[in-house]
Amino acid sequence: MDFKTEFKPLTVQPQEIEGKSFEIITEELGEHPFTPEQYPIVQRIIHASADFELGRSLVFHPDAIQAGIKAIRAGKSVVADVQMIQAGVSKERLERFGGGLKVYISDPDVMEEAKRLNTTRAIISMRKAIREVEGGIYAIGNAPTALLELIRLVKEGQAKPGLVIGMPVGFVSAAESKDELRKLDIPFITNIGRKGGSTIVVSAINALSIMAANQE
Repeated sequence: MDFKTEFKPLTVQPQEIEGKSFEIITEELGEHPFTPEQYPIVQRIIHASADFELGRSLVFHPDAIQAGIKAIRAGKSVVADVQMIQAGVSKERLERFGGGLKVYISDPDVMEEAKRLNTTRAIISMRKAIREVEGGIYAIGNAPTALLELIRLVKEGQAKPGLVIGMPVGFVSAAESKDELRKLDIPFITNIGRKGGSTIVVSAINALSIMAANQE
């Protein structure tokens, strides 16, 4: 006897799938401390990760959402720590306002300088980024050293980001770098603990760009 049954999805329409997913997230998340303007970020991060613990661990500076929307609508660039973020971000929505996405970690001058100083490319990429992008969104999902360097540059008055999305994943300095970010009095979106990653940062950027577009 064949006990196999064919599984059929509830829907194959992208918008319906997303809408149903958001309904499930809202139902399962239940009560939460996030404001209405913060919640779309939380929702999309949980949608991307299926991780409610990660969603609940998110921390927002009070000015984070409006700072991010303002930067996007002003055509400021998004600076990412690694190329993986490029693949997922909706560049079309950023370009609509005159902005774009920049990644410096594989630039020849960055690689050469990192080798010369015997340090990480992520650190050198942040040093280059602050010379070329002021008031932009710095999105770090992979390299804690990039976040720690950016924090140092902010403290020294060399960097003036419009928003820092700092959610690097990992076991070495990831949680600690986020702890340091939360001490700064600048707009940030981060989380507590080791979890994070490029996909999570992409979700936050895309949520902000949707919110920026909806303000028109």
